Amino acid sequence: MNLTVDIQSASAEPVPDEEDLRHWIGSALTLAPVQGDAEVSIRLVDEAEMTELNSNYRGQSGTTNVLSFPTDLPTDLQLPMLGDIVICAPVVRREADEQGKPLQAHWAHMTVHGTLHLLGYDHIEDADAAIMEALETDILKLLEYPCPYAGYRTAEH
Repeated sequence: MNLTVDIQSASAEPVPDEEDLRHWIGSALTLAPVQGDAEVSIRLVDEAEMTELNSNYRGQSGTTNVLSFPTDLPTDLQLPMLGDIVICAPVVRREADEQGKPLQAHWAHMTVHGTLHLLGYDHIEDADAAIMEALETDILKLLEYPCPYAGYRTAEH
């Protein structure tokens, strides 16, 4: 698989380097295989932009940690675009602090989480959440990060 990742940083907060972001996305695609080439765009934003996106696309007020926008192309177009991931840097930092996690581990988790959403995984139903969380845990273990759900469970992740 040939992976292309377009990274845009629109955050005043420190964010992971591009190599780490590409590695985390690639690792997610390795354990949740994709056929052929893949293209992903990732945008790292501040709370104002994420709040607007969350309102416009989910009808939710306030900010969130990660949003994913899978590409919805006509079936006759054979393009490798998986979609877009948007991660809110201040929320990731705040959650890592609140949950007592290393910041880098939480960034890896949010990047993997967003990538899995591009592949069709979700956590709306408990059974689907269990599948997605197990896959996230396996990917993060491969990346040598601890289980992201150990010792706590948030209402929205």
